[in-house]
Formats: sequence, C-alpha cells, structure tokens
Amino acid sequence: MTLPATLPPAPPPQDESHARWRFLRDVLVFQVKLILGNLHNFIFVPVSLAAAAADLLFKHERQGGRFYKVMEWARHGDEAIDLYSALNDDETRVRKYYSVDAVVARVEDVIVREYAKGGTTASVKAAVDRALNKIQCETPSKLNPEDIVKRAAEKIREKTQRRGTATP
Repeated sequence: MTLPATLPPAPPPQDESHARWRFLRDVLVFQVKLILGNLHNFIFVPVSLAAAAADLLFKHERQGGRFYKVMEWARHGDEAIDLYSALNDDETRVRKYYSVDAVVARVEDVIVREYAKGGTTASVKAAVDRALNKIQCETPSKLNPEDIVKRAAEKIREKTQRRGTATP
C-alpha cells in the first residue's frame, strides 16, 4: 500500500536517529584518523630511513636496534589511532586511555551530559534531526545511489552491445 502524495512519510523512529548520529560520528572520526594516519606516515617514513641509515653506519648493541625502536614508536602511534575501531563491537571500542577513541569518548561524554540537561546541545540535535528527516523524505527516489548505479550500468551495457553489433 502506498501513501497518498500529500502525506509525507513518518519520521524515522528514535533508535534510527541515534544510529544516524553514531554513523555521522564514525564518519567524522574516521576522517580525522585518516588525516592522523597520513601525518603519522609522513613523519615515520624519513625517521625510519634515518634510523636504518644510522644502524648501517654506526655500530649499535643490536643490529638494526635504532630502526626497530622507531618501529616500536610507530606501532604505538598506529595502535593509538586505531583506524578501524568503528568496526569493533562496543565493548572493545575504547581500549586505551590515550587513543583517539578515548579522547573522542571523553568529548562525547561532555556532549551527552549537556544533552541530558536539555540544553543547547539537545535543541541543536533535534533541529538537525528534523532537517535530515525532511531531506530524506523529500529526496526523489531517482536520486537513490543504488538506482543511479543500476541505470549507469544499464547505459554502459547498452553502449557496449551497440558497439559490438555495429562493428563489421
């Protein structure tokens, strides 16, 4: 059964709203982590090469000791970034006190406390939720990403078939 054109679809349930914010948070945190990861790599490429060169040129108590020490530092930084933590279950999500996730969790705690008080955070969240619900309700179905991909694939198939039959 379809709804009459004059009635907008019902807004998503409250749980979906929380899921949306969780998703938006994961997108934002992932982007920050990608930037941090790139910065991490930018720093550790030359540092590791310098350590390896120093290990080749200057004797150390262990062959490659400087290089392996730099690798330990890099691994510690990589673990703190924990790029793919959004794929972990909630119990293992925040494991370290100084990880990016731990910092985000502390900031979220402040926001949640403000939200619970019903202050500005709650009114901003409600306004953004209403705007996103309206956008989702008003977006034409022809803009559905899956449909766009299907239509593009069909056009490519048609052009490929025409070329295949048009060539002598």
